[in-house]
Amino acid sequence: MTKPPDSSRRSEHSRRAILDSALALVGEVGYNKLTIEAIAARAGVGKQTIYRWWPSKAAVLLDASLALSGEAWTDSGWAGFPDTGDLAADLKSVLRATVDEFADPRYEAPTRALTAAGATDPDLAARFTEQLLEPQLALYEARLRAGAEAGQLAADADVRLVTEMLVGPLTYRWLMRTAPLTHAFTDALVDSVLGGVGGTGAPRDPRDTGDTGGVA
Repeated sequence: MTKPPDSSRRSEHSRRAILDSALALVGEVGYNKLTIEAIAARAGVGKQTIYRWWPSKAAVLLDASLALSGEAWTDSGWAGFPDTGDLAADLKSVLRATVDEFADPRYEAPTRALTAAGATDPDLAARFTEQLLEPQLALYEARLRAGAEAGQLAADADVRLVTEMLVGPLTYRWLMRTAPLTHAFTDALVDSVLGGVGGTGAPRDPRDTGDTGGVA
C-alpha cells in the first residue's frame, strides 16, 4: 500500500525554499526590487503559498534572517553566549564573529534591507527588535552580569548600557561605512568599554582572596 504524501514535510520543504530564495534574491537585486512574485518563482511555489504564511516581503525576509541567525550560532558551536571565565575574551570572540558575519554577503544584504525597511515600517521594526535584536542583546547582558558576579566588571554597572556601548559603535561603523570593520577595532572597543566602566574583563586571580595581610 502506498503511503500518502507527508504534508508537513512538504510544507517545511516549501517554507525553507521560500526563505532561502528571499535571502538569495535580496543579495542579487536589493530590497526595493525584491518581490513576492520573484521569491515564489525562485522557490517553485505559488504566490498564494507565500501569502498564506507571510503578509509581505519584509515579513518573509525577517523570518529568513531569524533562521539564518540561528544557523550562525549553531555553526559557531555555541549553545549560547560563550563563558570561558574571561569576560573580555568572550566579548571579543562574539564581536569578532559579528564582524565576520557582517562581511558575509549572506548576512549583510538581508540585514541592511531589514534595517532600511524598518525605518519606514513601524510594525516591521517592532518585530525586528523583539524577535532578532532583543534576544541577542539579552545574551550580552546575561554574560555581563556573570562577569560582574565574578568581579570582572563593576558590581553596579548598568549591563544594558554596557551592551549598547559595545554593540552601538560596531553597528554604526557597519551601517555608515565610516571606516573598515576589523577584529582589531572590536578588540579595542571591548578594552575601552570595559576599562571605562570599571572592569578588567580578566578572570580573577584565585590567589586574590581580599586578604591584605593585616595592612590597613
